[in-house]
Amino acid sequence: MNQVNYQKELEKILNTLQEKGEAASDYRPPRLFLHSCCAPCSSYCLEYLCRYFLITVFYYNPNISFSEEYRKRVAEQKRLIDAYNKEEKGWPIDIVEGDYEPERFYEMAKGYENCPEGGERCFRCFDLRLRRTAELAADGGYDYFATTLTISPLKNAAKINEIGQALSGEYGIPWLPSDFKKKNGYKRSIELSAEYELYRQNYCGCAFSKAEREAQIANA
Repeated sequence: MNQVNYQKELEKILNTLQEKGEAASDYRPPRLFLHSCCAPCSSYCLEYLCRYFLITVFYYNPNISFSEEYRKRVAEQKRLIDAYNKEEKGWPIDIVEGDYEPERFYEMAKGYENCPEGGERCFRCFDLRLRRTAELAADGGYDYFATTLTISPLKNAAKINEIGQALSGEYGIPWLPSDFKKKNGYKRSIELSAEYELYRQNYCGCAFSKAEREAQIANA
């Protein structure tokens, strides 16, 4: 079976939007409800997409196990969006902060505590976060929903898109396909993180990923 090139699928949509924008003097871009896992990962995604969409960033990450870490990450997300809006990189960007409810993550992770990073526990975590994104996107009448998660080389972009497409059918809201790491997207996110002096964590967010990362460092 041929593997889907999600970056090319995204580019097709963006090219169509660009053509519409150039053809209409009173063009209003579509609204995108974009789940973000953190400011560094969102940096390139926002820079790239804000030329085509009116973006509302949805910061919903109950997987972040420690409240201090959560507060630090969400503050960085808001700081980056403020900076982008002041610089007028594209259409203005809004943000909605979801509820911080780590108990939902732990409930979801029961029985999967010993799964390695990138396994079934992570897939269930993707579904948890994207399901809430799809639900609110549908309720808010957005034109698309998406996530920044595919920018990470450590995340399974095919699985993320598979989950997004399934939720699209379930909630009746179009999924914006992506593989943001392509076309030097991940490299650009590192450059932007340095430029804006963003806090870059060395683990995904949950206690399990933190422990696994610490073990890797200790054994290096």
